[in-house]
Amino acid sequence: MDQSVMEVLILAAIALFVLSRLYVALGRGEGSRPVRRPSAAPSKDESATSSRVQESPLSHADRPVFTGPAAAGLEEVYQADKSFAVPPFMQGARSAYQMIVAAYARGDRDTLRPLLDDDVYEAWDAAITRREETKEATFELLRIKRAEIETAGVEDGIARIAVRYEAELGDGEQVRTAREIWTFMRDVSRTDPNWILDDVEVAH
Repeated sequence: MDQSVMEVLILAAIALFVLSRLYVALGRGEGSRPVRRPSAAPSKDESATSSRVQESPLSHADRPVFTGPAAAGLEEVYQADKSFAVPPFMQGARSAYQMIVAAYARGDRDTLRPLLDDDVYEAWDAAITRREETKEATFELLRIKRAEIETAGVEDGIARIAVRYEAELGDGEQVRTAREIWTFMRDVSRTDPNWILDDVEVAH
């Protein structure tokens, strides 16, 4: 091949290489990334709105929402004790009912004593004594048919929540329905999380 032709081909190859690199550098070649136009900064009002939308669910995520006729009273209990929540309370209230009714049926004063207020314990202790003397039939809990909060509130640092129960009791021969309102109390100024039975009345 003629030397002049060879030089022309070499120069052409160099020129082609330089043009291809320039093409890539300008962003129009293979593998180039598109230039993104920066979005306009949000206005002051838009920023505030966006902030509110993001903060709203976070600020109330762990805060319980109370409904029903006892909502205002439950709110008082929550304000006095921020750890209070209805589901765990009701779980404890059902367990307490089962435990207390079973202990009363057995005449188990040792179990009853820490679960009851002084007045309630004295009344139930006397009732157990009478039952033991007269040999009355003992009714045991068969099932809790209903348990729901009736009222709630806080007075002088003492929280009280009344729970309406409907339960079936049996003595092996007959079954009867018990409808009662049990009021549980707790001193919310103390760290002790336990509630005790403060009052029992027949529900109508």
